[in-house]
Amino acid sequence: MRRRDLIVMLFGGTAVAASRLARAHQLERMRRIGVLMGFDSTNPEAQTFQKAFTGRLRELGWIDGRNARFEYRWASGTPERFQAYAAELVGLKPDVILANTTPAVAALRHETTTLPIVFVQVTDPLGQGFVANLAHPASNVTGFSFVDFTVGEKWLQGLKEIAPPVDRVAVIYNPQTMSFSPYLPSLQSAATSLGMEMIEAPVHDDRDIDNAVKAISEKPGGGLSVIADPFTAEHRIRIIELAARHRVPAIYPRRIFVVDGGLIAYGTDVLDLFRSAAGYVDRILRGEKPGDLPVPRQNMN
Repeated sequence: MRRRDLIVMLFGGTAVAASRLARAHQLERMRRIGVLMGFDSTNPEAQTFQKAFTGRLRELGWIDGRNARFEYRWASGTPERFQAYAAELVGLKPDVILANTTPAVAALRHETTTLPIVFVQVTDPLGQGFVANLAHPASNVTGFSFVDFTVGEKWLQGLKEIAPPVDRVAVIYNPQTMSFSPYLPSLQSAATSLGMEMIEAPVHDDRDIDNAVKAISEKPGGGLSVIADPFTAEHRIRIIELAARHRVPAIYPRRIFVVDGGLIAYGTDVLDLFRSAAGYVDRILRGEKPGDLPVPRQNMN
């Protein structure tokens, strides 16, 4: 073999090895994963979401302190905290951000249109303008959404099945976010078809919750439905206890309400959403673009 050919072969082999080493280094370098949660850090349900998310990422090879660093921020359902923590996380320039709830995505979108964002528990990503369409988001945002707004019909049907005398239903929701609004037409339509009166019950604090449950209990035939968001989730124990004290049959949007003593629930498995979101985070960390990852429809149970 001529010396010149040997040099070319050695150089070529070195280049291939260097390329492979660079790709391995890219996968192994410390990745920063931002997480903006809508809940308080002491919330037991939120802690199970956190464990589901980080646990699934660990299964996929992303281990905190080894090749990933998690930056958690907990907004506790407070608008000012959402915006402040969104700015803080974007300033850290993470590789990807998990955004929990609609206000979290809105706050992050205000700060960046380039950093990859994976959302979970967002009511209407299309209507909110977070994605161009569900099949091909075509932006820096993708994730997992509550997109079945007809679930309101299921809530009222379930309430009627367990408590046939119910002919009036108070719908408790937090008016400080827009996540409630897509559900109201479905609830109103269902109430009309079932011969029920729907009463909107926006709540801002404990006193509003007390008044809403007390008001619907003052006459026979009252029932209760709750639209999920960080505020109603944080106050679920109070809602559940008041409904039980005033003997108001109630249907809730998530299983955790039943775990904590509520009557029945119908909604999406949120733990599964966080595990699925971890899968999208993994794919983005490995080079895929959020705009190419579809927003799937979720099953209710």
